[in-house]
Amino acid sequence: MIHTHSKKYAIIPARGGSKRIPQKNICDFLGKPLIAHSILKAIQSRLFDAVIVSTDCPQISQIAEQYGASVPFKREASLSDDHTPTLSVIIDAIRKCDIHPQSIICCIYPTAPLLQISTLQQAFKSIKHTKGYVFCATQYDFNPMRAFLLQDSQPTMLYPQHQHTRSQDLAPVFHDAGQFYLAKAQTFLDHTPIFSQDSYAIVLPSHQVQDIDTLEDLEIAKLKYKVLFGEN
Repeated sequence: MIHTHSKKYAIIPARGGSKRIPQKNICDFLGKPLIAHSILKAIQSRLFDAVIVSTDCPQISQIAEQYGASVPFKREASLSDDHTPTLSVIIDAIRKCDIHPQSIICCIYPTAPLLQISTLQQAFKSIKHTKGYVFCATQYDFNPMRAFLLQDSQPTMLYPQHQHTRSQDLAPVFHDAGQFYLAKAQTFLDHTPIFSQDSYAIVLPSHQVQDIDTLEDLEIAKLKYKVLFGEN
């Protein structure tokens, strides 16, 4: 690839294996493979010089290319198991594609059909003033400071100091929305932690966020998609 720091790349990590939802990354999502929604949003945003998919699966590779993404290499099996961090996959793609360290990289998850182009545009504006990453976050529906463990149906509070704290008196707590991470390639290459004060979080309302780990999650995501994008 051309060595120029002005390049911008979307990299979508999509391995073939999935335990809870078989072939999750390419399962049907309202008429398209799930990964197709991430690919099309990246392409339609016109923010990227290339949209790259990193995969070990020939079927995912074929579908990715069908929807306009580039699959310039096959990911090794050693980077395709349940324990491989996303960061390692992105670093591998940066190196294999010979991407300049000052290029902008956006790691987009293949399971982010609720991603909006306007959010990507906001992220690109924010990265100009951010040392680390720009990513999306959303507030916990129920504050985890009141969480407890159950053993033989008996509760043990994780934070007993908040046993009697009213929920409205607890500070809001947020979690990663699981949509994308935007940063310079060098930031990824340096193994920079995502959740630090050098990063910037775009806060999304809960109806724009859905983690997809189970079949129930998948159906909820479809309902949210229809509401968000006005599709039947």
